[in-house]
Amino acid sequence: MTDFPIIVRPKEKTRLDKYLYKSGIGISRSQIQKLIENGNVLVNDNPTKSHTILKYGDKVFVDYKKPQPFQAKAESILLDIIFEDEDVIVINKPPGMVTHPAPGHLGGTLVNALLGHCELCKDTDRTRPGVIHRIDKDTSGLLIFAKTNVALLGLSKQIEARSVKRKYISFVWGKLPSAEGTVNAPIGRNTIERKIMAVTPLNSRKAITHYKVINKFKYITEIKASLDTGRTHQIRVHFNHIGNPVVGDPTYGGRKQLPGVPVEEFNNIMGIISRQALHAAFIEFIHPISKEAVSFSAPLPDDMQQLSQYLSTSLKTSLSDSLNKTSP
Repeated sequence: MTDFPIIVRPKEKTRLDKYLYKSGIGISRSQIQKLIENGNVLVNDNPTKSHTILKYGDKVFVDYKKPQPFQAKAESILLDIIFEDEDVIVINKPPGMVTHPAPGHLGGTLVNALLGHCELCKDTDRTRPGVIHRIDKDTSGLLIFAKTNVALLGLSKQIEARSVKRKYISFVWGKLPSAEGTVNAPIGRNTIERKIMAVTPLNSRKAITHYKVINKFKYITEIKASLDTGRTHQIRVHFNHIGNPVVGDPTYGGRKQLPGVPVEEFNNIMGIISRQALHAAFIEFIHPISKEAVSFSAPLPDDMQQLSQYLSTSLKTSLSDSLNKTSP
């Protein structure tokens, strides 16, 4: 165990968890919050809460095990490469694969696979070389990685400016209120279950999702979604919030039988899709070296194709309209 005292000298009122995170303790804010919840952090010799406001002269005692540093290692894993040159590589990530190593997932990640294929920019965290952005483990689709420092800088600026265009294909439960629409609702940590996200006014950030209906089926709607913001689990949280959870989503209501859905149909659908039916199908960005706009698309993975086929043959409605699923 590693422990040390901190004498607080904040210039302004600061929450305990934020202060510890900025102090350079070396662990994430969520890990700090867990330490506080478990009583491993004392303020003036007393256990306290994450939201406690510190004042000048407070003595904070932290008791924790310092994580051992590790570095992502190359592994021989098959990759679905959509595009590659000397600076950039675009990958179609399969569902079930984590983007980069983290506690609990030190191997078998997309970064491990990439390191077994090529050099990635090392001017990033050792566990996340070349990583520009991420998608959830059980979300499939397109990701960009930087192979050089110049590419990393250029692509990171585009991500920060939200100029990278990304579109997703998803199947959601129920009918949407209109053929096109926008969900504008702030997202933050669920106040009860801290590991998941929620639409909440508390400690949240602005989140905007646009959608367009592609196909209408009985009980399910296929949509194309795009984001103005990039919050954790944004699409999944937003559609659950409006009463149309992503089909198959185990965290945000997608594996609960909705009223009016026959048991047999629900079981058939759950038998086809074992994860959230969400796919990053299209991406467009400015190439950091050539400065030209480039765009790429990826077809639906097998499970979502099977779901689409089942819905088209068994649950098709006369109101459906078909569009290109991977076009911008």
